[in-house]
Amino acid sequence: MPSRTAEPARRFRLHEVAAGILWNGSEVLIARREEHDHQGGRWEFPGGKRQEGESIEDCLRREMLEEIGIEVEVGPLWRALTHVYPDRAVSLYFHLCEMSRGTPRAIECAEVRWVHPRALADFTFVEGDVQILPDLARDLSSRIR
Repeated sequence: MPSRTAEPARRFRLHEVAAGILWNGSEVLIARREEHDHQGGRWEFPGGKRQEGESIEDCLRREMLEEIGIEVEVGPLWRALTHVYPDRAVSLYFHLCEMSRGTPRAIECAEVRWVHPRALADFTFVEGDVQILPDLARDLSSRIR
């Protein structure tokens, strides 16, 4: 059976979503979605939908400030993929980021947490993020200082 990520996204409006991978040298930041949101209660990498006329990088800076109260330097694109849910399609752009100001806190999410990369598999993530977890855990684990 083919995965939903292989299905054509043409049935739905495609949403572009920026996601930040914040790394502190030993842990990565994840956020839990509010229960009333799509895929509510699941974990994700903080970020959100790109607005019309906004670059992915500007979207990520805006969403990080709105969602978790931090300013970030957006680094390189780590991975991009498209995932088709039963009711929508999303193109996800995962960027490595560095905090430049603030302390992460739950503003437009239920919770934020720093976790060791090997612990990512212990959390229930939104479907679009699940497929990157093994590669991300491997890549970040090799960077632990």
